[in-house]
Amino acid sequence: MPQLRQIFANLEASFYEMIKELPEKPKAIVIISGHWEADEVRVMTSDAPPMEYDYFGFPPETYEIKYTSPGAPELADRILGMMESAGISAKADPKQGYDHGTFVPAYIMYPEAEVPLIQISMLQSYDPAAHFEIGRALAPLRDEGVLIIGSGLSYHNMQKMNPEAKIPSAQFDAWLGEALAKDPDARTADLMNWEMAPSARECHVKEDHLVPIFVALGAAEDAKATRVYHEDNLLGGITASSYRFD
Repeated sequence: MPQLRQIFANLEASFYEMIKELPEKPKAIVIISGHWEADEVRVMTSDAPPMEYDYFGFPPETYEIKYTSPGAPELADRILGMMESAGISAKADPKQGYDHGTFVPAYIMYPEAEVPLIQISMLQSYDPAAHFEIGRALAPLRDEGVLIIGSGLSYHNMQKMNPEAKIPSAQFDAWLGEALAKDPDARTADLMNWEMAPSARECHVKEDHLVPIFVALGAAEDAKATRVYHEDNLLGGITASSYRFD
C-alpha cells in the first residue's frame, strides 16, 4: 500500500490544500461519488453510516478501514425536500455506507472524522442535464457552510490504466480545462455535450466517474473553475485533473 499511496501522492496533496483554501471548516460535507448509482436519487440518511468495501484484490488491511464520521440525517431530510421542490424523484436510503470514492478523500481531509458526511447517488441514466438539475437543487447549501464534492476521475478507462492512455487522456483533459474556463453558459453547454470532446469515449467508456462533475457544476454554475490538481504521467501516462469551483 505505501507504493500505491506514493503513486497518488500529488492527488493526496491536493486534498490537504483544499482544506487550507476553505474559508472555514464545513458544517457538513455532501459527496456525489462515482461508485453509487440508482434508478432515482438516493440520499444517505443514517446517523452512523457503515462502510462499503466496493473493490476487490486489495491487501487485507484495506477491508478493515473504518471512517466513523457521523451522518447528517437532518441535512439528508432537507436535501430530500430540495429534490422534491425541484421536481426530482428522490428516496431516503438508511442502509447505504461510505464507499471508497467518499471515505478516501474524506479521511485525507478530516482524519478525525469530525465533520458530518453524507452521500447522494448518481442516476443510472448518467444524463448530464438531470445531474446538472440535481446540482442546482443543492446550490443553496453552498451558502450555508456545506461543502459539495463531486468524487470521480477525469480519466477512467479500466482497460487502459497504463501508458496507452497518454494521448487520449491528454486530449480529453485539455478539452475539459478549456471548457471549464469558458463563461458559465458556454461551459454548461460544453459539458452537456461532453461526448463531442476529443477521445471522450475512449477516456470514459462508461461515464460513471465523469458524472459527479455535472452535479458539482450545477451547484456552482456561475463560479470560477480553478484547477487544483494536475499531472500528466499518472500510472505511466495518464493525464488527470481536479477543479474547485469558487
